[in-house]
Amino acid sequence: MVEVSDKKCFRSLRDVKVDYEINNEKCKHCMDKPCIPSCPVSAVYIDSDENYTKINERCIGCVICREACPYDAISMDTVLAKPILENVPNINVKLCRSCGACVQACKSGAVHLASSGHEEVHSEIDEDKCVRCGYCARFCPTDAIKYGEILPRTVSGGKAIVVNQKKCIGCMTCTRICPSKGAINVGNVSKLPYINPSYCARCEECMNACPTTAIKYSSRKKAYSQFSQIKSLEIVREILNTDTINIARNVAKIDSLLNKISRSLSTDHNEDEFEVEITDLIMNKINYSFHNDLTKELEISIVEFKDIIEYFPPIRKINLSTDKCIGCGECMNVCPTKCIHIEVPAPAIIGEDCVYCGKCIPICPVDAIDLKEEFFTTKENSIYFKRRTIKGLRNGTFLISNDACQSCGICINKCSVDALSMEKDVVSCDEDKCIYCRECESLCPVNAIKICIK
Repeated sequence: MVEVSDKKCFRSLRDVKVDYEINNEKCKHCMDKPCIPSCPVSAVYIDSDENYTKINERCIGCVICREACPYDAISMDTVLAKPILENVPNINVKLCRSCGACVQACKSGAVHLASSGHEEVHSEIDEDKCVRCGYCARFCPTDAIKYGEILPRTVSGGKAIVVNQKKCIGCMTCTRICPSKGAINVGNVSKLPYINPSYCARCEECMNACPTTAIKYSSRKKAYSQFSQIKSLEIVREILNTDTINIARNVAKIDSLLNKISRSLSTDHNEDEFEVEITDLIMNKINYSFHNDLTKELEISIVEFKDIIEYFPPIRKINLSTDKCIGCGECMNVCPTKCIHIEVPAPAIIGEDCVYCGKCIPICPVDAIDLKEEFFTTKENSIYFKRRTIKGLRNGTFLISNDACQSCGICINKCSVDALSMEKDVVSCDEDKCIYCRECESLCPVNAIKICIK
């Protein structure tokens, strides 16, 4: 759930063209319409003629409505005009004492001392290098430098402005409104904006415009510490970027390979339950598929391969024997997703909404329902493929990584027994209700959920 400030959100200084599309088939299932109250400029509304959700020209492209939509029905694309920057500071030559304070204060080397021959030595500013941060104006002891013709200067002494990246939703409103072109950058790692304290003019426009109040004052020490940490991550990202792309491509290949191996092993074995070691099979297949180009990575992966194995989803198959089924309807009564129905005089039919929880199996008086689960697992440094028969509700433990979780709410919306809830963007599980069907685990887009079956 996105928390939105009560502050007024002004339209950004940069003109923005917003192209949006709303999937009305998805949207019509939403009764609460959280996108409408979440919009900080009241641009989202319901068209009274068509009864469709629409967005008007007041939209600033902050994507809060998209983040608030529980059905992922809103897509947005924004095209920004060039930023309107503060004017280059103006220097009053008559007041300038050529003390050099502005030269030392300038972070971009844009200020220098010069003389035209007709005037005394004074400061000049290179317009191409100037980032309009206003530091020279603040350090000038004689007020010879004037800054802030577009935006008001409201500097709070001794502090710096920072972005709280836990509250930031990446709407980029601050980047569109900042007059200092070097002050707000967007991280390649976090994909969120961060502020360079050296270039920030502390005009507070970003703070006033932020719809989630993620921008605030902090001590300069903390601000520079945060900036240093983010820049370090960015440098490491640049160094590893090429390797990361290769690794991601290789992981996708491995995932495809595991799919092929699982299908082959499933076909080769007719037993109700089995477990077979496949370490050599997998490593040979990988060596062949990658043409021995990943020797170093493979030496690591044989020890840490379980990290990939653990996130490979289990293959679950449920079968209802039409010969055995007597159409009693007992399974229908206990099904948490109501996916079982009976068309008299035909036997029961299990629909596509089944979450393979196993609740229907022990209730069936004629053992007509069969549920099997196939998955990869690891023991020490060996890899196994296993098939097991599910004979009823499983018992387990719900684990979630709050660092990885994006609080998107997909798991909560899809939980068939309402075992999941969210408070202050933290997902929790009522294990008295949980049936450990693993549906939330398979749906989580960032692999933040893990169900450990006992």
